[in-house]
Amino acid sequence: MTSERKTLLDRELFTEALRHMSEADLRYLNRMVVERLNLLDQARSTVQLAQFAQGDRVSFIANDGMEKHGTVLRLNKKTVSLRTDDQMLWKVSPGLLRKPGR
Repeated sequence: MTSERKTLLDRELFTEALRHMSEADLRYLNRMVVERLNLLDQARSTVQLAQFAQGDRVSFIANDGMEKHGTVLRLNKKTVSLRTDDQMLWKVSPGLLRKPGR
């Protein structure tokens, strides 16, 4: 409970501090927030990608709502390249992929 209250108090102090920042300070803070969000996104993507390996069988729901099945060809920086059973090539976010039986 103390940690939760401290966070709320910190947010209130931070909000008050924001009201007094110059444009230059706000732009700097924005840059720092964007960098932190990008880092968190990259870490999440890395964890998701680590669940798959070349040759794995996977499935996903395509834009048309149909379930597609295929084989992982390559792990890219943010996506998984795969060939579906109908011989189409796809680049899919790892968060959208499922291994059979899951």
